[in-house]
Amino acid sequence: MQINPFVLLHFCCNQTQVVSKFCPQLRSLKLSYCKGLTSEAFQIKKLNVHKCGFFSFSQKGCCPDLELLEVSTKLDSKDCDLPICIPALQTACPKLKTFRMLNVRPMNKTRGATSSLSGFPLLEELSMATTSYSYVTDKFLWDMLSSSTHLRVLDLRGCARITPHGLAVLPCPELECLFWGQYFSRHIGSSLPKKGLHMVTQKWSKTLRELDVANQLFTEEDLDLAMSYLAQAADADTLRSLNLSGTSITQPTIRYPMTSLDYLNLSSCRNLPRGAKRIYRGQEDIRQLLDILE
Repeated sequence: MQINPFVLLHFCCNQTQVVSKFCPQLRSLKLSYCKGLTSEAFQIKKLNVHKCGFFSFSQKGCCPDLELLEVSTKLDSKDCDLPICIPALQTACPKLKTFRMLNVRPMNKTRGATSSLSGFPLLEELSMATTSYSYVTDKFLWDMLSSSTHLRVLDLRGCARITPHGLAVLPCPELECLFWGQYFSRHIGSSLPKKGLHMVTQKWSKTLRELDVANQLFTEEDLDLAMSYLAQAADADTLRSLNLSGTSITQPTIRYPMTSLDYLNLSSCRNLPRGAKRIYRGQEDIRQLLDILE
């Protein structure tokens, strides 16, 4: 029997093993509200796990061909901790290209030294976006991406513990999309001004196509320096989307020539005049804003 996409609802471990046995050509599997699961029985490329019980990965290469792994839960879920043994996962899924952990709280349960980390050398997208509190730190991010030189998309929305330095040292030279907005301020531990965004924009000024730093508490001076690096790379014609909503961006900083933008979000920017605090779509709309601010 040849089946590509397959969905299991409210199944248990034994039932999923039956599916694996009789569907050897299975390549895509979605599991929802299942319990007692392991991935040892499947030789698949795409796995989507939603609101399931314990999901384990052995170090024996249980999913050697897996390219996409998505783990998610409901927005209002209270039980969303996700213990991860990073070395085991990297060994189990060496071909992983897309890894999404949506609205879950990944926790590194690795014990001892992490010198044996093999990394995800083929990873192109990592998402750890959350609507809740995040345990993700710079070290956790480094352990995940220590060999991901092909990373293109990094979604850290809600990850308030990540620092600019933690991003700047990542071995990902061609990042195209960085989503780092903080949309749930009640979960942000500190309200103190931050510095260092310029390290991020300097590192990826020539490759970034989308940048989201909404509600990040960077100082006016730091935002000015960060935007100047983006402006210096404007001739590369790469940056298309910039979300500065809720930041301390100032009127002089907005004047930097970023004419390649198709989307600019300046809503809730406290230092801008009232009429300028909105979302701009299209290059003509953005050019009119720049003309007004001159």
